[in-house]
Amino acid sequence: MKKIEAIIRKSKFDEVKKALHQIEVNFFSYWDVTGVGNEKQGHVYRGISYSTSDIQRRYLVIVVSDDFLERTVNTLLEAAGTASVGDGKIFVSDVIEAYRIRTKESGSAGIN
Repeated sequence: MKKIEAIIRKSKFDEVKKALHQIEVNFFSYWDVTGVGNEKQGHVYRGISYSTSDIQRRYLVIVVSDDFLERTVNTLLEAAGTASVGDGKIFVSDVIEAYRIRTKESGSAGIN
């Protein structure tokens, strides 16, 4: 099993959620987060300078079986991407075990 952590633009969240449901990834958690990115340039709007160093994003955590990893990552790359600076990041790590509390199932059965 793999844990996928994705930091995406908030404006792309609905599109990402819909795309994940289409590939049958129906369970994940998400949070609104603030981060600091590589972009150091501020924006000026009506003569007022705004800092863009603190970036509002959405943080998703998705646990999938090994055979869903590539499909899920490719879906995130397609649905969350705009080809612009600030699209986000995806991190993948191993999950040793997963349990469903209600049924006490473990492994892949615990996440499906």
